[in-house]
Amino acid sequence: MPSSTILTVHDLAKAFGPDEIFRDVSFQVADREHVALVGVNGAGKSTLLRIVAGIDAPSQGEVSIARGARMAVLAQEARFDSDRTVRQEAHRAFAEALHALERMRELETAMQGASGAEIDDLFQEYERLSLHFEVSGGFDVEHRSEEVLFGLGFSPGQLDEPVRTLSGGQKTRVALAKALLAEPDLLLLDEPTNHLDLGMLEWLEGFLRSWSGAFLVVSHDRYFLDRVTNRTLDLSFGRLEDYPAAYARYLELREERMARRRLEYEEQQDQIARTEEFIRRYKAGQRSREARGRQTRLDRLERLERPQEHTALNLRVNPTLRSGRDVLTASPLRAGYQNGARETTLVSTPELRVERGDRVAIIGKNGSGKSTLLKSIVGQLPPLKGRVGFGVNVKPAYYAQGHESLPADGTPLSILLGSQPMGDEAARNYLARFLFRGDEVLRSISALSGGERSRLALACLLVEGANLLILDEPTNHLDIQSRETLEEMLSSYDGTVVFVSHDRFFIDRVATRVWEIEDGSLKQYLGNYSDAMRHKARQSGAAAAPAPPKPPVAARPPEAIPPRRSGPESESRLQKRLHAAEREISKLESRLNELSDAVAIAGIDGDHERLARLGQDYAEAEASLDGAYANWEEINAQLEAMPLAASAR
Repeated sequence: MPSSTILTVHDLAKAFGPDEIFRDVSFQVADREHVALVGVNGAGKSTLLRIVAGIDAPSQGEVSIARGARMAVLAQEARFDSDRTVRQEAHRAFAEALHALERMRELETAMQGASGAEIDDLFQEYERLSLHFEVSGGFDVEHRSEEVLFGLGFSPGQLDEPVRTLSGGQKTRVALAKALLAEPDLLLLDEPTNHLDLGMLEWLEGFLRSWSGAFLVVSHDRYFLDRVTNRTLDLSFGRLEDYPAAYARYLELREERMARRRLEYEEQQDQIARTEEFIRRYKAGQRSREARGRQTRLDRLERLERPQEHTALNLRVNPTLRSGRDVLTASPLRAGYQNGARETTLVSTPELRVERGDRVAIIGKNGSGKSTLLKSIVGQLPPLKGRVGFGVNVKPAYYAQGHESLPADGTPLSILLGSQPMGDEAARNYLARFLFRGDEVLRSISALSGGERSRLALACLLVEGANLLILDEPTNHLDIQSRETLEEMLSSYDGTVVFVSHDRFFIDRVATRVWEIEDGSLKQYLGNYSDAMRHKARQSGAAAAPAPPKPPVAARPPEAIPPRRSGPESESRLQKRLHAAEREISKLESRLNELSDAVAIAGIDGDHERLARLGQDYAEAEASLDGAYANWEEINAQLEAMPLAASAR
């Protein structure tokens, strides 16, 4: 059955004063299609989403949403205050169902004093609202709200906290929960992975992979894009290009397209040069008529544009001094905070040792103590127990997540000159490698974007010539191209790196070792993120987390990809099916409890018609629950048999 179009964007353009952001943007999104929107910082991705959402107006063009289609939007940063609790705010996604329930309560009261034709009318309205309440998910409000909020990292105790007391990141997660719970036909997501730790990211990926509606998502998380999308829109140099593939395959298709365009451009330039040479030589001779004909054709020739390439960061730096083999050692540490006599331990570690050339990634949930451990290593926060030591000739440099090392005032040029003695011209040339050119080096720090502040902090860090880089979330605010440049630099860096990151693609490209903080303890793994997850899975007997997806042979929706019959992916698929079965069991048990209460009330009221109907619903739900349990047992049995099959091989 062909998919219907849910979103049509035609000939869209947007300019702010004389600055054109994009033009001639046209595309369609089909029902159930999962689409990524990518581009460098400043390309206009968020602006395009805001226009599609109806928040901003285009300079020209139009946006059409299918008749009756519902849309939900997640802005990059949620800016709202509310006296409602987290739970109450999430429940607002079910406004239709809750409004129907409120009216049903009013009708129940009215029916107590009604009779005759009036009670028939009230009962008909009640029946209509009851059906609407069920279709709108009214029976699942609490269950679904908790499932999504818990998946996005909220604890049971936080659900009754007022939204106004939350941090900016927590508010964004509440906004994301509301958008997901609304189950719109079209979901617009602007950087939904911001403020999510690895556990939350994996939950969101599973949720969106099974999303039955369409969504258009902006994200710099390449691992995430590869797992949840099947089409990529590239917004570059004010134009939009469409690629029918997820991110990894899109990179290959884009390079093939760019190589073809470069070749076509070069061939046309050669043809133009040969023609101009012919015209120059023969315009006054015996072949002047032919030369004039060629000049006419040349004047009519549609010139191809030179393919444009984005200017990349130039981060090729190396330490000024070679360290000894042992770069960092630590006795068993307890890292945390001390307030008077009271100590709060966030993480305890075994003995730690980092050798020259190691690139250690520290991963864990938000609040697990990753940044605290880094601060203890660099001496900003004394460990509660244990000692950290640096080896011979070790020169460390620390990159703070919040860019605390940057002064509150000044300019990129003045800050760089203040951190490293050099001439004005040398400083300007160095800053140009970090994309600060011309008058940009004189802009106030307060006027810089998050990405620009990140680039400036990296510039100040790398100019020191350190041989031990200690980095706290270095990819925050960087676009994909800048992340790739940073990956290349760190992978070839002739020094040692210890870093915190939630970017699994980045960790896989850079890390040689992984330290995972879980339940207050640090565990060490050799290899990158995928290696660590496979080793962890073998230890626990669970299915391994899949490695970053390889480019698919052809673009198709995730649900159309046939399951593999062997290997880690089949285990991963079984684990997902097991989790889905557990969610279904939980939902059906909640439904049975609600029906049981309704049966009891109908029995007290003596409403035999409703009692019979509820009895039938209860029997059907009970049968569904039995089937869900049987399905769960079957999947569990397959999972338990997999290690045995593997050992037999």
